[in-house]
Amino acid sequence: MPQLSDTTRGRILFGGDYNPEQWPEETWTEDARLMRDAGVNSVTLGVFSWARLEPEPGEREFGWLDRLMDLMHGNGIGVVLATPTSSPPPWLGRLHPETLPRDADGRIEWWGGRQHFSHSSAVYRHHAAAITEALAARYADHPALTMWHINNEYCTFDYGDEAAVAFRRWLRAKYGTLDALNSAWGTAFWSQGYDTWDGVLPPRHAHYLNNPTHVLDFKRFTSDMLLECYTAERDIVRRYTPHIPVTTNFMPLWVGQDGWRWSEEEDVVSVDLYPDPRDPLGAQSAALVQDLTRSQAHGPWMLMEQAAGPVNWRGVNHPKPRGLNRLWSLQAVARGADAVCYFQWRQSRQGAEKFHSGMLSHAGERGRTFQEVKQLGAELARIGEEVTGSHITSDIAILHDWNAWWAGAQDGRLSTEVEYPEVLRAWHRALWESHLATDFAHPEHDLSAYKLVVVPQLYLLTDTAIDNLLAYVRAGGTLVSGFLAGIADEDDRVRSGGMDARLRELFAIRTLHEWWPLDAGETAECEGFRGTLWSEEIEPEDDNVDEVIPYKGGELDGLPAVLRRGRSWYVSTLPEPHALRALLARVADGAGVRPVLAGAPLGVEAVRRGEVLFLLNHGREPVTVELPDAHRDLLTDETVEGELTLGRYGVAVLRP
Repeated sequence: MPQLSDTTRGRILFGGDYNPEQWPEETWTEDARLMRDAGVNSVTLGVFSWARLEPEPGEREFGWLDRLMDLMHGNGIGVVLATPTSSPPPWLGRLHPETLPRDADGRIEWWGGRQHFSHSSAVYRHHAAAITEALAARYADHPALTMWHINNEYCTFDYGDEAAVAFRRWLRAKYGTLDALNSAWGTAFWSQGYDTWDGVLPPRHAHYLNNPTHVLDFKRFTSDMLLECYTAERDIVRRYTPHIPVTTNFMPLWVGQDGWRWSEEEDVVSVDLYPDPRDPLGAQSAALVQDLTRSQAHGPWMLMEQAAGPVNWRGVNHPKPRGLNRLWSLQAVARGADAVCYFQWRQSRQGAEKFHSGMLSHAGERGRTFQEVKQLGAELARIGEEVTGSHITSDIAILHDWNAWWAGAQDGRLSTEVEYPEVLRAWHRALWESHLATDFAHPEHDLSAYKLVVVPQLYLLTDTAIDNLLAYVRAGGTLVSGFLAGIADEDDRVRSGGMDARLRELFAIRTLHEWWPLDAGETAECEGFRGTLWSEEIEPEDDNVDEVIPYKGGELDGLPAVLRRGRSWYVSTLPEPHALRALLARVADGAGVRPVLAGAPLGVEAVRRGEVLFLLNHGREPVTVELPDAHRDLLTDETVEGELTLGRYGVAVLRP
């Protein structure tokens, strides 16, 4: 199987989406000159070009793309060639309205935007395969081709009639019989029992709450149908170019795809990443996505898209202050990226994203954005040989599962204040601020390589996953879990006792009497800290508990907020950030996990990739970092020892 390293060959890929069909052809030569000037070595072509490539059914216009492929190759720029299937041309929806998706209210999602395709439509799949086949056949031997990019940001839900047929087919394959489906879905509740497969529909708009297991299975089905679309196109291009790696781009922590399953089908794992420049935790949110993407890839990965400046889809779209684009790009490299790319090369003058920034902004080559892009391109070229292909070693695994997220997000849950991504971010933040390197893992993965396993929240856990956690602790691992863990099985059936009995025994919980969710802004006083979002009325097995941190005052006074049995910790609330950071740092230290750089100031990110130590200052003020040994800064070629001062948004890339 081809790898990202087959494309990078000791260099960091640098570039982005290039949409030259938006511009007169005389612009292309100028673009090539500026790309060389900026150190661009890779562009993605064709993502949204279906109508240009196939203006009428069956008609092909490849001449313009031929000239672009030749132009890029002549300038030493590799091409990531995309299949254009995320945005079908208007003629497809006009001639074949069944290819258009419908929302839960039955409304058609018309052409005029993008992602307007039904993943279950046989007609859509036929036309998508045909244009993919034509591209693969024409460009398989072109020397500019370095990678295939399938579709773009798969995210389409479809509740229409053809999707309903496919959903029933998917359910038959999973359950076999209606009795099994009725049992799994708990249809005895509210008289929902199905007597025929034809009665089963997608979870369309209902008078009151939809059946949550029905919704859960529909989310699983949607992920699988989109994956079928991806693999169908991937298999076509692989047939022509088995030596060329294939990718598609995830969105950051996107709810609609089971990323663990999807990443198994990719040669290169890619992600699009757009933290808000005004978010004080933007860098931490990015680090979480980077850690997750690297874990899915089991090594180097591709930052397919980011913004050089503002985006166009927030209420207020702020630019990136001077130096922030460089900082966040090098952060991605520090956390394992071997490719740093953007949407897009040249900022559009028309269309819905004309105010979304480009590497070459409306200000042109003299603009600050392009000048910063040039600086970054030169620095990536300088460090590429030292970092590409190298890995990050972590002693901590954070467990994450899309099925648990989907199930826990049901409408009838105990608290809408509890949002799974925010809980995940809070726990990751605590480790990130402590300079503790983290991987992500599925709860059924082999965890034996890790000294510490962290479960921020996994509402749904399979029996296999629970047995895996028990085996990990029995083998000497340390486990720390947050609240709402192991509440339901894979069918969203609440386990007896409100938490799986094996987990209650592991954490020395005799009885979980009640869940006590907290209102927005409400806190629960605990000994030494305050808890947020959640609390629980827990009766411990006193003879088996090694440590308790109790609630103080209120209904839960004296009951455990945190309890430990041996190497297993249970945290029944969400401690304030500083308290969670201190708790996890203590647990990590007890498990033998050490920070990347002891004593590094808060706000400075320390990441070790292979032999190279990255130091990133996420603050606007200079900061001094103590170094135990002498290093050479690969960005400046200077030797530093003793201490190092990082300026505003400063970065050092240090090799011993």
